[in-house]
Amino acid sequence: MMMLVDCSNCRIPLQLPSGARVIRCSVCQAVTRIADPRALPSSPYSSTHNQNSTPPAPPAPSPYGQMPAGQPAGVHGRKKAVVCGVSYLNSRYELKGCMNDAKCMSKEETDPYKKPTKHNMRMAMFWLVQGCQPGDSLVFHFSGHGSQQRNYTGDEVDGYDETLCPMDFDTQGMIVDDEINATIVRPLPRGVKLHAIIDACHSGTVLDLPFLCRMNRNGQFVWEDHRPRSGVWKGTNGGEVISFSGCDDDQTSIDTSALSKITSTGAMTYSFIQAIEGGNATTYGNMLNAMRSTIRNTDNNLGGSVVTSLLTMLLTGQIGGSRQEPQLTANETFDVYTKPFSL
Repeated sequence: MMMLVDCSNCRIPLQLPSGARVIRCSVCQAVTRIADPRALPSSPYSSTHNQNSTPPAPPAPSPYGQMPAGQPAGVHGRKKAVVCGVSYLNSRYELKGCMNDAKCMSKEETDPYKKPTKHNMRMAMFWLVQGCQPGDSLVFHFSGHGSQQRNYTGDEVDGYDETLCPMDFDTQGMIVDDEINATIVRPLPRGVKLHAIIDACHSGTVLDLPFLCRMNRNGQFVWEDHRPRSGVWKGTNGGEVISFSGCDDDQTSIDTSALSKITSTGAMTYSFIQAIEGGNATTYGNMLNAMRSTIRNTDNNLGGSVVTSLLTMLLTGQIGGSRQEPQLTANETFDVYTKPFSL
């Protein structure tokens, strides 16, 4: 029997081994003690989820609390995706293109349990990798605000952690790259592939992957080693993770209508889709070059609004960062011009 519990300190979901009464969080190292469930009354509002229990009704439980029903995995494995667009409606951080990005990547979502709150995003990331098997292909797409915060552990090259901002970040806080790495990168077993598409400011290394592909405008590339000096492991459990992000860690991303000519979109999401539809999805190097060319060729006419750096905006009231260039990071280095692109 598998159970999910929230860490008593940082609230990240933890997988509790059968029979265990205490568990240590891999992110904040806090110890959470588990009460004997036989001594507690059953409640549909409990933060502990039993995968084998029958969901109470109403209210319906969040679909992220347990694996959804479905057919057994085929020969080539399953495909699972979490697609998240955050508009921050009716706030000073409101964005116009993020919901359109999510609609372009997937069907429109109306389930209130799938609103991009911090809790729901955490549950969604856990669901994405839960129970994955060799041959499975996973996708995590986020379009919204990104930011940075000072890192005090010494495991960031630039001294800052990168963050994603859920819709309730102003009251619940941001999701830090350390947590994202611990949730969807480190547990990934051999034979499973994860692609992340992150359209946000300061998103270059937001998955905290060990290697960043530094590519110049001529297409020449070299892998930068971003492994922490502390020796903390940021790779996988044998699986493969490749991330396309909207910009470098010190850059901001664009929310504009200049690319589609119809409606507002994130420049990175638009260029990613265009690269595939334009026949450039042959290798990862060709994908990255095509994405950068789309943004660069439209750069003078982008207009629209910058998806502003929350860090800069909150501290100075000004928009900061240079023009964006999509980035590629991975858990292992490879030849970007010979490795076929495949979701």
